[in-house]
Amino acid sequence: MSDMRYKLHPVSAFINFMKSLKELIIPFIVIFGVNIFRDGGVGAMFSQGWTGLLPLLIGLVVVLFSLVVGIIKWKRFVYWFEDGELRIEYGLFIKKKRYIPFERIQSLNYTEGIFHRPLNLVKVRVETAGSGKAGEAEAELTAIKRVDADRIETEIENAKHRAIPVMGPLEVQHEQVDENAVPEKKELKTLYRMSMKELLILATTSGGIGVVISAVAVFLSQFSDLIPYETIYEEVILFLRFGYLIVALAVFAGLLIAWIISVILTLLANYQFTIQVDKDHIYITRGLLEKKKVSVPFKRIQGVKVSRNPLRELFGYGVVTVESAGGSMGGKDEKIRLFPLVKNDRMLPVLEELFPEMEFQPELVKAPKRSVHFYYRLDFLWMLPLIGVLSYYFFPYGLLSLLIVPPVIAIGVWQHRTTGYALIGRQLTMEFRGFSKHTFYVWKKRVQAVNVLQTYFQRRRDLASIEATIKSGMLGYSARINYMEKEDASRILDWYHPAPVTAKQKGQPE
Repeated sequence: MSDMRYKLHPVSAFINFMKSLKELIIPFIVIFGVNIFRDGGVGAMFSQGWTGLLPLLIGLVVVLFSLVVGIIKWKRFVYWFEDGELRIEYGLFIKKKRYIPFERIQSLNYTEGIFHRPLNLVKVRVETAGSGKAGEAEAELTAIKRVDADRIETEIENAKHRAIPVMGPLEVQHEQVDENAVPEKKELKTLYRMSMKELLILATTSGGIGVVISAVAVFLSQFSDLIPYETIYEEVILFLRFGYLIVALAVFAGLLIAWIISVILTLLANYQFTIQVDKDHIYITRGLLEKKKVSVPFKRIQGVKVSRNPLRELFGYGVVTVESAGGSMGGKDEKIRLFPLVKNDRMLPVLEELFPEMEFQPELVKAPKRSVHFYYRLDFLWMLPLIGVLSYYFFPYGLLSLLIVPPVIAIGVWQHRTTGYALIGRQLTMEFRGFSKHTFYVWKKRVQAVNVLQTYFQRRRDLASIEATIKSGMLGYSARINYMEKEDASRILDWYHPAPVTAKQKGQPE
């Protein structure tokens, strides 16, 4: 194996510089914002000699320092392959080394940003079974050529090809293979490509408007000390004099703009969403301005979840999430969406080809009829006091609060009719609903724990809640079905617990 040292592309120095500037945006806006609102504005900075220009000089020094740091980081970063490991050496003031054995590498995720694509470069995130914090890669190569990224994959495949594990009766042996042998090139099969119709439906129903509004609120909160609230309050009072219709139209216009922004962001993020597969991995590619490619090893997949909100359920659409023990869609601990939005008739054939051993349309055992009131009676603990207070202090209009009771009961009945489970061989299927409907499919070998929960009132009615937990991300994922028959809970426990080993199976006399 070659120990030749490789460096990142020089554009990585500029990318590191831009990352530093991104972190300095808020301080710069605050500094120059203070000068804008002071007497004389920005012009006063130039009329006070060098002392007035001090904030500008400090900012310039910080920018130049960030540029130098970015260049040094690029110069100090090298990687190479040695002894079956990807080795990385980096560090600004203190030299650090990281050795990653090839057998620990689960996947290589690629990202092509606006600085990568013109130069045919990629950013590579190295995902391992024990990657650090939530969503944090084991290593990240900021910018390398596509051929260099292919070289890393080739080195990993060659290492796995040279030492093939063969299980012996007592220990693991290694069959040595010709080192010059080249592994077969993986052929990718395209299983799904999102149509423009599905992309538009996803963008218009994604609910990203809340993200846009919260992002604006967080941004404005950074400048709360500089915002003239009294002036804004006076302007709002003056604006309210135009009447409720004008105010309503203004609010509608603001929400419409936020919705349009969320639609554009969703279109850019999921453009040309494609699913490809080989014998070991699922590859998900998406994005227009920033193209991302995520590889998901089959052996790391713990379960599959299909979610449908009421509107999408009505029109036969769903969202499919893969619960994986490692890897994410981006720098955050983001769940891997196998389908961000898909029609049921297109979803099932792909899932059946990806997971042929799994049944995606099992017949479910539903929650018993006598448990229906458990789904809504706890809501009366907050409804009744609220209705009582409103009815007493705002009589008779407060009695209109009674109208909240039928929808709450209807939602509880809706949740009851959705809840169910199925046991087919070594597969557990659980279906439940908050407001959206979720169907969870998991193999027995992937289940970490099964818990049966019973309250005093459930024990009186021979009911129980069942919770199954799998390893997913840092905290795991738990699916829960409530108020099932006690016998159903026992059946799932018996299915999960290994069968007791008899004396005959141990080879001992009974």
